[in-house]
Amino acid sequence: MEYALQFIGTHSAMVLLREAFFGATRFDELVRRAGVTEQIAAKRLRQLVDAGLLEKRPYQQPGQRMRYEYALTQRGRDLFPVLISLIEFGRVLQGDSSATELVHEGCGAPIVPQVRCSLGHDVSLADAAVRITKR
Repeated sequence: MEYALQFIGTHSAMVLLREAFFGATRFDELVRRAGVTEQIAAKRLRQLVDAGLLEKRPYQQPGQRMRYEYALTQRGRDLFPVLISLIEFGRVLQGDSSATELVHEGCGAPIVPQVRCSLGHDVSLADAAVRITKR
């Protein structure tokens, strides 16, 4: 957990990732939507790229200089359950059920965070155990 928090353990990193999950790709858009300064965004985006969570892709609009947009990598997309859990936990802390809701586009039902074992069983905290594995 400590190792992962080195990359995503700041407010700015998480809100930039959230906005990337919600479709923002360009620097100016990420800065505006995440509500961080350009300096902080540049630093965090560089760290997220270095960690393999985002990748930079060049683009150029006619008559403009070459710029870069940011896209989630597979490693970045693997954070989706973490993001969903944090969003839901924030909603619970606020006690506000009227806030923005994430839904399954296919059926319209709310997305809920769940913990399951690799065989698909729901797992509660009481059912979880730590096993030390050799590497």
